[in-house]
Amino acid sequence: MKPASALLRPPPLASREAEDPWGPDTLGCVRSRDDVTLASLPHARYRSGLEIGGNIGLLTEKLQSRCDALLSLESSGSAQARAIHRCRHLSHIRFEQTDILVRYPAQTFDLTLVAGRAAYWNLREMALAQQRILEHLEPGGHLVLVHWTGQTRDMCLDGHAVHDAFRQLAPTHLRHLRGVMEGAWRLDVFERL
Repeated sequence: MKPASALLRPPPLASREAEDPWGPDTLGCVRSRDDVTLASLPHARYRSGLEIGGNIGLLTEKLQSRCDALLSLESSGSAQARAIHRCRHLSHIRFEQTDILVRYPAQTFDLTLVAGRAAYWNLREMALAQQRILEHLEPGGHLVLVHWTGQTRDMCLDGHAVHDAFRQLAPTHLRHLRGVMEGAWRLDVFERL
């Protein structure tokens, strides 16, 4: 079993660690993925957004325009430092370096976005994360998942397994609103019942 501090932290790409420990561009089409993600949001505006896996802030910077307040969570300090720098002029974004499996934010959200992080959870961790996400997602709130569908040795699950695990929560806890495959990325949007 991995120690709690390593649950969301795959080994960084050695040659690019200082630049970007998660290597978002190594999987390609990140800008396209972000555009599809934003276009998939059912509402034009959200009161309180939560981004799980903010990385270096590429999507954070775009997502903030749709949220009155946005909390971006990231487990990598170096990635989050770049996100904070990228979004330094945006006062309605808060950043926390945390692992949601250890400590989940106390507030509730009408939008929760999980981009890539769930692929590093095993099935037990996935069940815990699902429970916490549901507890803090307001009724009628939206859950957006976007994950790469490939597999690396650092990942516990591929994107399909992650999204299928959340689809199993429908129809008792979530309503599936839409699903999109964009290249090697899968996106699903749910509404909390």
